Amino acid sequence: MNKDLLVRIVLSIIICLLVGTIGSLATQSSIDNWYVGLMKPSWSPPNWVFAPVWITLYILMGIAAGIVWNRGFYHKWVKTALYHFGFQLILNGMWSIIFFGWQEPFLALLAICGLFILVIFTIKWFRVVDRWSAALLIPYLLWLAFASALNFEIWRLN
Repeated sequence: MNKDLLVRIVLSIIICLLVGTIGSLATQSSIDNWYVGLMKPSWSPPNWVFAPVWITLYILMGIAAGIVWNRGFYHKWVKTALYHFGFQLILNGMWSIIFFGWQEPFLALLAICGLFILVIFTIKWFRVVDRWSAALLIPYLLWLAFASALNFEIWRLN
């Protein structure tokens, strides 16, 4: 692995983890009071599952973005792929703020549906640049499908 690739991957992971940290701050403000009082489906995982899953996903996202970035930001397909990535990352962070910070499950459901669509487009553009980086985003998309269903059920039950 060359030095430039490693630097880009590390920077991308740090950016992803920072977005996750911002989201976790909003989550922490409501997890022990508001969220506990919500009705949840029987298949809702315990709270401790979310942090390791998201950390793993942010690392995979960062690796994927670093690989794409390393292909050269001057290339229009790389720019397009990374713009999509950036927009979905912003919406990813916003979801936690909307759901936990604002305590608005319906608005969060709308946000996560938009996020899901943006991640599909991001995977499409990452695949144009590097198919392995696109594959690294598949677990993220699968988790978002699960999280969307969970968000829907929490909204429906409450």
